[in-house]
Amino acid sequence: MNMKVVKIPTPPYKFGEDKVLGELREYIDATYESHYAKRKYQSTEFIVDCGHGEGFCLGNILKYVQRYGRKNGKSRKDLMKVLHYGIIMLHIHDEESENEVK
Repeated sequence: MNMKVVKIPTPPYKFGEDKVLGELREYIDATYESHYAKRKYQSTEFIVDCGHGEGFCLGNILKYVQRYGRKNGKSRKDLMKVLHYGIIMLHIHDEESENEVK
């Protein structure tokens, strides 16, 4: 069987989005190796499962946005945390939306 591989062109990113997405993935992957993830379940999983995930994520997003430039200067890690909690919030949003449809 002869399969043809079609390469989809990437858009001409103007703000380094492709590099930031790769860096964000590396950051998130590293969180799964941190001391917070050494047990079978992470604390965030319990918080989300108890129904408090939205407030937890939004609170952490606000925390790291407000601390950016104040604690530890303009910390790139704070911005990564904002993005990571945003992704978790998107997951919660999508799950809640699916449950509303059912």
